[in-house]
Amino acid sequence: MARRPPPVAPTQPASQRDLGVHLQYTLGAGTQLGARVDNPLFDLLAAVREGGSIKQAAMALRCSYRHAWGLLKQWEETLGEPLLLWVRGQPGRLTPFAERLLWAERRARARIQPHIEALRADLGRLLADARDQNQQLLTLCASHDLALPQLQQHASNSAALHLDIRYQGSVDSLRALNAGQCLVAGFHVPALRGAAPLFAKAMKPLLKPGLHKLIGCARRQQGLMMRREHAQAVRTLPDLLRHRDGTPLRFVNRQEGSGTRLLMDHLMQEHGLAPAALPGYHEHVEHTHVAIAATIASGVADVGPGVEAAALEFGLHFVPLIEEDYFLACLKHNLNSPAVQRLRAVLAGPAWSTLLQGLPGYAPAAAPGKVLVMTAALPWWRFARAKKTAAPTTFPTSEPTASP
Repeated sequence: MARRPPPVAPTQPASQRDLGVHLQYTLGAGTQLGARVDNPLFDLLAAVREGGSIKQAAMALRCSYRHAWGLLKQWEETLGEPLLLWVRGQPGRLTPFAERLLWAERRARARIQPHIEALRADLGRLLADARDQNQQLLTLCASHDLALPQLQQHASNSAALHLDIRYQGSVDSLRALNAGQCLVAGFHVPALRGAAPLFAKAMKPLLKPGLHKLIGCARRQQGLMMRREHAQAVRTLPDLLRHRDGTPLRFVNRQEGSGTRLLMDHLMQEHGLAPAALPGYHEHVEHTHVAIAATIASGVADVGPGVEAAALEFGLHFVPLIEEDYFLACLKHNLNSPAVQRLRAVLAGPAWSTLLQGLPGYAPAAAPGKVLVMTAALPWWRFARAKKTAAPTTFPTSEPTASP
């Protein structure tokens, strides 16, 4: 593991009036995934909060106690606000201002995670192109998922394939595919055995057997994320409206058009629950699982949908609800393009399955990298067949060049 550089003090004091945000990036050895953005102030505040003292923070950041203490005093002067509370006989702890500042930064970073990931990947591609012009480029519009940065890095390292990922909701990704804005689209649907009218209404017009081809990518567990204080009270979706004090929990949802929002609408309908009864269901939305997790952890909301990996990242409790399949779709005539063939080979390799098993709540797809029979893979097609035969435990596949 690369050693994280110690926090750096501000170069000069600044009044609150002229204090601004400055962005920069550096090049260095090793790989940095996801939306991590090192910042000396917030790294130090987070270390104090997690360690419970300046001493523990200094140990975590591999610097001296004196250095960490001095940096905190300099940041207090720069910000014009105290960052630590001192009580005789007790270790220093963050002030309410420092807590609010830390959570505001974490929420802001979570919201822009897809853009940071895209920027880092684009810069990485340009550097790779400068060194190796044989690298293949594949444009992918996809619903945001925590496994995709892993796939992006793995494809680049193992197959000289750069995935230019543009994050948007599942429905918008499929629309982008049909509009010729990308070569492949990523979307997710619940692994249902019965009808899924909301998903059929939103996605069936966008996916046509014979025109589109599906490729197995991953399987994940979707559920509810909440702070641990609510863990005993919420075990199922209806529990959100039966909270112990009679007050519904504050809900933070995904945006309309996202696969997760479709899933929540489907589950609410299935349980006969009225979305309007949940405060925030329609009004409070975020665009990624990580942004929802940050919103809950900061206390702005109580519960929201997401994947287990996002919940664990923010120390939240996770209640699993349903398994989902994450598919990739492309037009039939692009199936044998060099970039798509290379992507399929990466997905079918054992290394991709190993990476997924290392992510909490994720598992390999039933047929990773394989071309799937759409009428068997998607729940709204499978419903008609379920009356005669049981749904298969794995999806049938077709030959890459076979006609539907």
